[in-house]
Amino acid sequence: MGAAAFCYALWTRHLRHNPANPNWVDRDRFVLSAGHASMLLYSLLHLTGYDLSLDEIENFRQYGSKTPGHPEYGQTPGVEVTTGPLGQGFGNGVGMAIAQRHLAAIFNRQGHDIIGHYIYAMVSDGDMQEGVSSEAASLAGSLGLGNMIYLYDDNGIQIEGSTAGVFDENVADRFRAYGWHVVGPLDGNDLSAVGAAIEEAKAEQDRPSLIICRTQIGYGSPRANSARAHGEPLGADNVKAAKENLGWPVEPPFYVPDEVYAHMRNARDRGMTLEADWDRRFEKYALEYPDLAFRLQQQIKGHLPEDWESSLEGLFDRLEKPIATRAASGKVLNALAETIPALMGGSADLGPSNKTILDSCPQFTRDEPAGRNLRFGVREHSMGAIATGLALHGGIIPYTGTFLTFADYMRPSMRLAALTGVRVIYVFSHDSIGLGEDGPTHQPVEHLMSLRCIPNMTVIRPADAPETLEAWKAALTNTGGPTALVLTRQSVPIIDRAQCALASGLHKGAYILWQSGEGDPGVILVGTGSETAIALEAGKTIAKDGLNVRVVSMPSWELFARQDETYRETVLPARVTARVAVEAGITFGWERYIGTRGKVVGLTTFGHSAPYQELYEKFGITAARVVEEARSLLSS
Repeated sequence: MGAAAFCYALWTRHLRHNPANPNWVDRDRFVLSAGHASMLLYSLLHLTGYDLSLDEIENFRQYGSKTPGHPEYGQTPGVEVTTGPLGQGFGNGVGMAIAQRHLAAIFNRQGHDIIGHYIYAMVSDGDMQEGVSSEAASLAGSLGLGNMIYLYDDNGIQIEGSTAGVFDENVADRFRAYGWHVVGPLDGNDLSAVGAAIEEAKAEQDRPSLIICRTQIGYGSPRANSARAHGEPLGADNVKAAKENLGWPVEPPFYVPDEVYAHMRNARDRGMTLEADWDRRFEKYALEYPDLAFRLQQQIKGHLPEDWESSLEGLFDRLEKPIATRAASGKVLNALAETIPALMGGSADLGPSNKTILDSCPQFTRDEPAGRNLRFGVREHSMGAIATGLALHGGIIPYTGTFLTFADYMRPSMRLAALTGVRVIYVFSHDSIGLGEDGPTHQPVEHLMSLRCIPNMTVIRPADAPETLEAWKAALTNTGGPTALVLTRQSVPIIDRAQCALASGLHKGAYILWQSGEGDPGVILVGTGSETAIALEAGKTIAKDGLNVRVVSMPSWELFARQDETYRETVLPARVTARVAVEAGITFGWERYIGTRGKVVGLTTFGHSAPYQELYEKFGITAARVVEEARSLLSS
């Protein structure tokens, strides 16, 4: 209620959008980072003519409605971003602004400004308090993202009461220090002042803009300026009083005058005119630059070029020596960059370690927006949020990079990416105690399982360079959600796969790597990542006893779970209950695949600082230990 006036000014007088086509390429984006104000957004969408009926407004927060409690991308026409956890939308908007700047630099030509939109957001006191916003704001200022205009709903109230005593900082000075252009504070109900501020922000091309709008929470109601107006329904009596105070009819409960509809739905005519004009300009552009026009259309649709796999042919054919999967990933990524121009990303100041730098591409900066290497700085949380924004904008296939142990710093952003269902590729290196001397602070133990717990997240831990290549293919073709590639610091041997079909095997999540005999095995050994070679060594040792042993490589639980029951039974037949899994992480969760009788060779504690070879011995993650556990099962 407090932000209605300045959002009305933005939506009716400045926002370039087409309610008849929420996916118009060159629309302005509006991000409601303060997702708890969802009904404000739903009201604007309904009134301006999006496919959101008054019945849906009345069905607010009900099962199956298009109006959930917080905005959800894909659920409601016109909602650009899934928001609610504060600060996330702030970071998503930065990603969208980077995408816009990059695509404009790549595709625009003299006289042809095909990509020329702005990224708007409404942010709140709570957004400003979250650390992810500070991270994202700092980077946005450093990059000079003048295509970002954020309107700050400064009402001084949050759930526990006034912000006084907990949020006394000078926000304007803070953002000026970040390198932002700041307007205000101004009266959020002064439409002329808000409009002038937006025009001023649009004229500032070298800095992101923050417009500080002083507002009154619960405006017009008896609970105005009260914490109770933040998170509690007003109640029937207060709604009646608010309507009377604002001169609005008390009945019917949901009422929109025809003249309001007529005024607000001018947005449809304006939007169709704007898009039709853009279509004409794009037709001229396509005649002069047909290759660029086709490529832009394909990138916006998220399509991979027809020849995208050609750069990978023979990449590891001559590889004989052991190689870390992080190093193999770097080679794959650089090869892919040659054939997939939409691929863009970087690391949280760990590019040389993650092998996430595109060697043939410049860095994205304010002066070089065509660059494809993103330096996020030590900002894992905002890196995750920015990557989601890049993906949601369209035209970019984003990837990020950091150590697996720092996945915890990214978890809220990754969770929202999975909920949103966007293609983001997370490169996590230094995946276990195998990183060695940096010790337990940097040795991820529980992280693999925690990532596997996120619905719609695909986790792939490849065993060697050939599996890493296929893992990248799987990630790029996974358009329904994010993928985490989990990679080793230490070198691992190239596995002999004379008995198996790697290409199809990895994409099914698990496959029979080696078996000593025909028919059902007496015992099944399952390995992931760097421990797959350990499982294979153990299997060949047990086979010397004359036993039929099967070794399974299981790089991805999620891909395996998507296969039909027949395939899963072929790899892990239920009748074979003697199973041993080996993975240098927490053992919790493996019962899903080894059953109640099986054994897990893994970790139940944090690691230590020492050379990784010594750590594997000390913690018993060895072929000898796997052999011991398998033999104990067979003898029981």
